[in-house]
Amino acid sequence: MRSYPVRFAALFLATALTSAMPGLAVPAARAATLVVNPVTIPEWKAVYGRVEARDTVPARARIGGTLVSLEVAEGDTVSAGQTLATVRDDKIEFQVSALDAKLRALNAQLENAIAELGRGQTLVERGVATAQRLDQLRTQTDVLRNEIAAAEADRQVIVQQGQEGAVIAPTAGMVLTVPVTSGAVVMPGEAIATIGGGGFFLRLAIPERHAGTLRQGAELEIETGTDVSTGRLAKIYPQIENGRVIADVEVDALPTAFVDARLLVRVPIGSREALLVPQAAVVTRSGLDFVRVQTSTGTAERTVVLGEARGGDVEVLTGLAGGDEVVLP
Repeated sequence: MRSYPVRFAALFLATALTSAMPGLAVPAARAATLVVNPVTIPEWKAVYGRVEARDTVPARARIGGTLVSLEVAEGDTVSAGQTLATVRDDKIEFQVSALDAKLRALNAQLENAIAELGRGQTLVERGVATAQRLDQLRTQTDVLRNEIAAAEADRQVIVQQGQEGAVIAPTAGMVLTVPVTSGAVVMPGEAIATIGGGGFFLRLAIPERHAGTLRQGAELEIETGTDVSTGRLAKIYPQIENGRVIADVEVDALPTAFVDARLLVRVPIGSREALLVPQAAVVTRSGLDFVRVQTSTGTAERTVVLGEARGGDVEVLTGLAGGDEVVLP
């Protein structure tokens, strides 16, 4: 009869241990795994692109002379039709004065010719002068009127040239270069400033061996210095220059503080297969990277060489093969 309490106590102790330490009674659940299969990823070519203005237009002097004023400098923003500088030619004033004197002389001659024509008509009516002489006087009057009209037209041309001394901005944009200084002597057609307008874009020069893989409209990655932006391959030019394909890229948040600045651009030139694993599945010890793999005999660690990170995954260059079952943490 005394053995029953002992057996009951032993049974109670076993039950209590089983409840307090369930791991001793229930096998551990299998860790989550991921079967690694090759996936197709784009292959990138890193090139440098230059920030350029869509339209680069020189503001030229329309007349020759001395640059008496210069209103802009590099980096200024101008609007279309704004006066950038003033060119003055002192000879224009002298030419206008000479034409004014010529007009006064012609007007005096015309008044005299009109008076002569009136007297000639009177003499013809009296029968003293001939009709031929009257025709000569009338022709002389018409010639003087035409000479006055020509001189007035010449004067308008000279006055217009004086008004064209103002150098006008041909388009709205940013002043890129000002190759002259105030007081310099300029020739007709000489560039006073260069205006970059029409917006800004990236221009790429890609080696011609990648010409067949470029696709218009493809998305690109641009490093702006502080962030990575996405752009679009807007235009591919058909002419190859110095072994390079020229292409334009449109970027929404393109930095335009410095024109001709170089930015790193990654261009898709094809695709390849790669193995990707979650970054959390990689363990680094002593400078080496390891990944746990489920095998038929259990789990084992494999040393891997990693490539570029892609979102939450990382590319495995060596150490794994397609179909391997990676143990997730």
